[in-house]
Amino acid sequence: MIRLLLADDEHLIRTALAQLLDLEDDLAVVAQAASGDEVLAVARSVDFDVAVLDLQMPGLDGIGAATELLRLRPGCGIVIVTGHGRPGHLKRALGAGVRGFLPKTTSATTLASVVRSVHAGGRYVDPELSAEAIAAGDSPLTPREADVLELAADGAPVEEIARRASLSPGTVRNYLSSAVTKLDAANRHDAAATARRLGWI
Repeated sequence: MIRLLLADDEHLIRTALAQLLDLEDDLAVVAQAASGDEVLAVARSVDFDVAVLDLQMPGLDGIGAATELLRLRPGCGIVIVTGHGRPGHLKRALGAGVRGFLPKTTSATTLASVVRSVHAGGRYVDPELSAEAIAAGDSPLTPREADVLELAADGAPVEEIARRASLSPGTVRNYLSSAVTKLDAANRHDAAATARRLGWI
C-alpha cells in the first residue's frame, strides 16, 4: 500500500481528491494538510511514502514545502499539482527534488499512475508544461534582480523597495534597469509582469 500525504488549501478540492485516490486498491491517503507549514507538522508525526502538494498554498508554497520535506524524509516521493504551471515553477520544483509535476486539469487516474511511478523511483512531468519550460529557457535574472523585481511587482516606490531589500535606492534602480533590459521590457512593471508570467519571480 502506498501511503499519501495530500496538501491543498482548498478544502473541497483536497477532500474530493482524497476520496478519488482512496478508491485505488494500492493507495491510501493517510494525512491531509491545508498549508505548507501544516505539511511539515504532519510529516513529523505521520508515516507516508509520497506527498501530493498544491503549488500555491498559504505560507510555505509547494516547492518550499517539498524542499523541507526532503530534508525531513530524504526518501519520500513528491508530486506537485498546479493550476499555474509556469516554466520557472517547473524548473524550481525539479531543482528542489520534486519527481512529479502536473496541472490540476489532470485526471485522478493519471495522478494515481504518476504517484505509483514516483513511488517506484520514476519521474513524470506533464509534456505540455515541459515543452513550455524548454521554450521559455532559463531566467536571465540574477537572484538579486529577481528579488528586487518581485518587490517592485506591486508598484512599490524605489525608496520602499530599497528599505525592504536593505539596499540603497541607487542600487535598486540599477537592478531594476538591468532586469528591464534583460527582459526587453518597456518599464519595471512590464518586466515584473513578464517575469511573473514565466514563473521567474
